[in-house]
Amino acid sequence: MVGYPSQKELLRQFSKNSKIVGVIFLIIGLAGMFFPAFLSIATAYFVAWMLILSALMAGYHTYKINKQDWLGWLKAFVFGLTGILIALNPLPGVAALGMILAIFFFFDGFSSFALAFELKPQKWWWLSLLNGVLSVILAIIILAGWPFSSLWIVGFFVGISLFFDGLVLLSLSSYAKKMDEEDN
Repeated sequence: MVGYPSQKELLRQFSKNSKIVGVIFLIIGLAGMFFPAFLSIATAYFVAWMLILSALMAGYHTYKINKQDWLGWLKAFVFGLTGILIALNPLPGVAALGMILAIFFFFDGFSSFALAFELKPQKWWWLSLLNGVLSVILAIIILAGWPFSSLWIVGFFVGISLFFDGLVLLSLSSYAKKMDEEDN
């Protein structure tokens, strides 16, 4: 088909891009493990700006669609206020992120389990399973020490998760490259 990449081209693209993103995840993951407070605060600021941008978009949407929609304006106000509060005082935001990350790690763990069983019996399927087990363990640890340990836990655990996600991507990249070479 014109305009669509071939299976071989998709494998090459997947291998190349997975390798690049995998290395980036490994680097960010290591930085988070060695400088967890920095990554925790950076994550809080990132969430704050995402909320502020969401407030602007929700306000714009309400303005354009129905200026009388008070629920739309309320949504924009809540997003904006929450984002501003986190930006001005990120520590309570980090504590909230600790709880959100516990929930995230539970979901990440279960999705990694699903991926592992989908990949089985491929050579590297167990890395996705290991990632899932570690994500669930991280969620339990966050909940056990919350909220006081959130400052270092948020950055450290995000770093660990990104590190293992990077390993999985590098492994999948290697496998895709091997599949491409076998087709030749």
